[in-house]
Amino acid sequence: MTRADFVIATAAILFVAFCLGWFAHWLVHRFTRVSRTDMGELEKMAQELHEAEETRDQAITYMQQREAELSNQLHQTEAELAAAMEGLRDARREAEELRARLERIEAR
Repeated sequence: MTRADFVIATAAILFVAFCLGWFAHWLVHRFTRVSRTDMGELEKMAQELHEAEETRDQAITYMQQREAELSNQLHQTEAELAAAMEGLRDARREAEELRARLERIEAR
């Protein structure tokens, strides 16, 4: 094999390798390419996801505010209940004292 034959064989092998590489690249690009309609759909989905996340955040904020309001209302109601119970205890004690006094008066 002469030097010219060797150069030609090497060039042919490199050319075939280049062609195979280019073909493989074309196939990969062809099968993984995202079309414009797909990109539009992906952008639409991304926008909807963003809106859903905002809605979720608003719902969480609303629920936290509502929970704080209800907790505050519960504490107020418990305080009112305690005050009412204390008033009822005082009224019962006073009624017992008045009954006892009335029984003593009737007993004389």
